[in-house]
Amino acid sequence: MTNPYCQTLGIAVPDLAAVKDHSEANTYSLLIAALLERGEAMTLSEVARRFAAAGVASEAQALASLQRSRPARPPVYRDGDRYALDPRDDEADLWAFRLGLRPPKATPLRVVRPEPPPLPGPEVPLTVDELREAWKGLPLFGSWSNRRVAVAVLDAHRGPLRPEEAVAFVASVTRWQCRDAEEHQLGRRGSPVRVREDGSWELVPGHEAVAAARRAVRERLAQVRKWEALRPDPAVIEAQKRAYERRRAARAAELAGLRRVVLRAFPAGSPEAVVLVDAGARSLQTYGKEDFGALRESLAGYDVIGAEGVRPLLASLGFDPGDRRLAELGPPQKSKTLNRRGKILKITTALLARGSCAIPRPFGDEGKLRGYLRDGETARFHQRLEADARSLFALYEYGRLHGAVRLQWGFLDEMLPVPWVHRDESRLFDLKRQAASEERPLEVVEGFAPSWSDPWARARRCYVERDSDGFTLWLVDKTGRVLDDRSVQAARLEDEGHGGSEGERT
Repeated sequence: MTNPYCQTLGIAVPDLAAVKDHSEANTYSLLIAALLERGEAMTLSEVARRFAAAGVASEAQALASLQRSRPARPPVYRDGDRYALDPRDDEADLWAFRLGLRPPKATPLRVVRPEPPPLPGPEVPLTVDELREAWKGLPLFGSWSNRRVAVAVLDAHRGPLRPEEAVAFVASVTRWQCRDAEEHQLGRRGSPVRVREDGSWELVPGHEAVAAARRAVRERLAQVRKWEALRPDPAVIEAQKRAYERRRAARAAELAGLRRVVLRAFPAGSPEAVVLVDAGARSLQTYGKEDFGALRESLAGYDVIGAEGVRPLLASLGFDPGDRRLAELGPPQKSKTLNRRGKILKITTALLARGSCAIPRPFGDEGKLRGYLRDGETARFHQRLEADARSLFALYEYGRLHGAVRLQWGFLDEMLPVPWVHRDESRLFDLKRQAASEERPLEVVEGFAPSWSDPWARARRCYVERDSDGFTLWLVDKTGRVLDDRSVQAARLEDEGHGGSEGERT
């Protein structure tokens, strides 16, 4: 018997008893392991019995713990009283890695450093290279006296130095300031440093402080080399980073080539009509109940199917999605606590569409839609349902661009991550980073959802500027106004094929 979950993830079928003692094991992760082991949906009672058989907990304790663990969250979803796993969800692959069910995709970094040569004793003078290596980035004040620093510098330079030369050398290596000899008691009786007639500093031969300074520097140097040996080679880190970027770019190109469709149906439980939105062609097709056979044939040509309540909808249509990717476009979070008194805001798809895409009335009133059906006003019913489908598609595209949707209500204004975007897909941040590195402008549509007939009609040319920290990227239009990323509805790199409107190109 094949296990479709493990087959999709490319892993061996796990044994729950072997996973239960893993450091990442908890009730929710063991639920995922149990589903991976079974390869099909299970009720919580069945999972609890499996927990008891594997020695995780008693059946009663396991069931109570499972009910408290919020089991219906990605990559697990609820199908009636059964819970199933979506192996195409990013989280399924991540949990397989966390539980040790698959190896890491990147080769672990290995520290390969040659053994450093043994350090000489205090009878050997210091060298400039030793000081640079030992003091690099070290704040010397506090633990190192200025006199000891001066002794070490003079010893390494093998002769007298003017004060400004000694200070300049140390300042080039670490954070240390020394303004004059008197301030640091140089040249006094018993000092290891004496001041010559021309004002330069030199060591007193044979002073015991010289050997002490050599020991202190080399003890610090031994620590630095010990820590350095534990760090991966920077060249290896850079190679790993480049390999990751190549894998991510290849994965993003693969995901960008998937055929995607968004469905809007009414009524949700038993559809009388379904609107199909082809994301690539940006086209609409409405199917009445009598045309659902043709709808199923159309759906067979897509790789990604998105809808609100996508799994129950496909079940009601009699369509088996197989191993296709399913995008659940319902709210990623059901509610939000607003204050300490416990006032709860119910999060709906309409609320998210208004906040994300600035569509005042994204979806039609259900009562009116039922009235159109009752009165046989098919044309008006289809027209309203198609408008709903365009709003849902706008929300879907906004989520793909940002990896999240925007929740705005009163004082609330926050982004909620959505489950229908793969972590390797290109998002607005990736576009900004590419535009900054290539010094290319972006075409940006902001404010409200793009026009259906001409989505780039309101596009404006924007440039990417780096903040003083070197990491934050700002979108700036030609007037110098900084755009709020959350208001961006669509973005693409400008090229010769689509260079924006004439007004923006001037």
